[in-house]
Amino acid sequence: MPRRLLRITGALAATYLACLVLVLALQPRLVYFPGPPPSRTPEDLGYPCQTVSLETSDDETLSAWFLPAPEAVGAVVYSHGNAGSIEGRVGTARALVAMGFSVLLYDYRGYGASTGSPDEAGTYLDAEAAYRWVTSEAGFDPSKVVAYGRSLGGAVALELALRQPVAGLFLESTFTSIPDMAELFYPWIPLRWFPGIQYDNLAKIRDVTVQLAVAHSPDDELIPIAMGAALAEAAQAPAEWIEGAGGHNGPGVLVQAGTRERVARFMRALVGG
Repeated sequence: MPRRLLRITGALAATYLACLVLVLALQPRLVYFPGPPPSRTPEDLGYPCQTVSLETSDDETLSAWFLPAPEAVGAVVYSHGNAGSIEGRVGTARALVAMGFSVLLYDYRGYGASTGSPDEAGTYLDAEAAYRWVTSEAGFDPSKVVAYGRSLGGAVALELALRQPVAGLFLESTFTSIPDMAELFYPWIPLRWFPGIQYDNLAKIRDVTVQLAVAHSPDDELIPIAMGAALAEAAQAPAEWIEGAGGHNGPGVLVQAGTRERVARFMRALVGG
């Protein structure tokens, strides 16, 4: 009986370890959900837009759209979430344009029409490529550039604010870290103790020195509002806290009647507009 129990225990342990290895191998597929190349552009919807190709420092080519604002007070490098492509973010860009900001929407490597495959280090390089274009080709001074990220994009925007000079940082519906998210959805997998995708926003936000805002909804069914609150509390400087409404994939604070004016005031104050 003890030998049989030992064999069963060993088999269960081996199965569990095999599952861990499989999850680690498939981790990118659990984090990144790239959409296909856009089927239409903002111009098809009647919005002025420039189609842009961005070259990363490791030789990937990213698809991007630049939506100019008349008499722009600044520019936004917008980093989107982990699913879809820039095609689904045109409404978001239009809301920022209405606030007086020109916007660069870009797809991470492997998303939309961009080359390559997504990974954590690569998404950081992608944001830097977008930033270089905005400050060189579009001609915006770094003091007029805001790093804005939603969901996974919040992690990318936060890293951009640590690597490059920006006017400020805006995080919407952003998590504390990927291991924290894994504990919510896969509590039986101790990903915290294994190498892999981290996006450790809670640790990094303590090093952000520019003004920042954190927006989150109590109705977010994917990323708990407690994570947004933890980011705001951990920030070195007092963070502007903006409570939105609706689910994770809802319209967001940029277009909600109860928050859009507050967002606009904060954003314009960052660039002195």
